[in-house]
Amino acid sequence: MTFLSIAGHVLLVSGGFILFTSGLGILRMPDVWNRLHAGTKATTLGSILFLAGIGCLEPTWIPKLFLIVLFIILTNPVSGHALARAVHMRPEEKPDNLLEDDLAESGFEGGEEQ
Repeated sequence: MTFLSIAGHVLLVSGGFILFTSGLGILRMPDVWNRLHAGTKATTLGSILFLAGIGCLEPTWIPKLFLIVLFIILTNPVSGHALARAVHMRPEEKPDNLLEDDLAESGFEGGEEQ
């Protein structure tokens, strides 16, 4: 086995483990805000590690994998932000211990700008 092959397998296992724990986090977290965190941050890292492992094992795929990683890096935060904003519009989803609500202070409350 070459170093690239070993590195690829380590990255695949690491990415798979992070994706698995992200799924557990989505199931186990107490509220939607924590679930969003587990669903966006960990899946981004897990997917990138997994694709890097594939790139180590199949170097000819690296240009395609790079485009996929770029797409993931651009879309995961945007989708997480869109979901968080949609959840923010639902008053029953607001936590009681919220110290500061910047989105409501900016004039965005209940789905309409004021």
